Amino acid sequence: MINHIINFSLHNRLLMLVLAFSIMAMGLLSYQKLPVDAFPDVSPNLVQVFTITEGLAPEEVEMYVTYPLEAAMAGLPGTEKIRSVSNFGLSVVNVYFQDTVDIYFARQLVAERLQEASEQIPASFGEPKMGPISTGMGLVLFYYLKDDSHQHSLEDLRTLQDWVVKFNLQNVPGVTEVLGIGGHVKQYQVIVQPDALLRYKVTLNELIERIRANNLNVGAQYLEKNSEQ
Repeated sequence: MINHIINFSLHNRLLMLVLAFSIMAMGLLSYQKLPVDAFPDVSPNLVQVFTITEGLAPEEVEMYVTYPLEAAMAGLPGTEKIRSVSNFGLSVVNVYFQDTVDIYFARQLVAERLQEASEQIPASFGEPKMGPISTGMGLVLFYYLKDDSHQHSLEDLRTLQDWVVKFNLQNVPGVTEVLGIGGHVKQYQVIVQPDALLRYKVTLNELIERIRANNLNVGAQYLEKNSEQ
């Protein structure tokens, strides 16, 4: 077989030269169009679900948040595996799909199951949300805010993170999302006095409804009086 190939090549030198130059030209063209990356992304289709749960230990995050999410995502079409990380105040669930599954179709499947999972999570333990389209290499760095002057509280640092640092980092090209955990989120608390409720004959549910109604935002309208606005 080898002898026949050698004899054919020797008797058809012009054809062999044309074939060799054609292969070289195709190789050069493919080399110019070949994408080159210093760190090629070979991770599979990935949909991430984040849940910020302030004040919960990792064991509680795993029990009340991460496990219901994993149970809801189990059995999705095209799913290869589900991995999760439960940190202090943060739950991250990674749902890996097969390479043949379109990423937008995968996100649609996860979004449909999120509603079911949200009903299994206690109301005060955070709301699960899908992260942006990213890969396993999307997590770049962790950072923290430190006050060397000791003039700012943990609440001040968290407010600075949520309203200043976060928005500036999101404007950096290539950054899709910035998550903030830790610190003390600024909040307004109503301290209920049971004796006062009994004295004024007001139930706790009535107090909650009055506070909720007092904080409603409604759209403005015109007042009509004597055919005038």
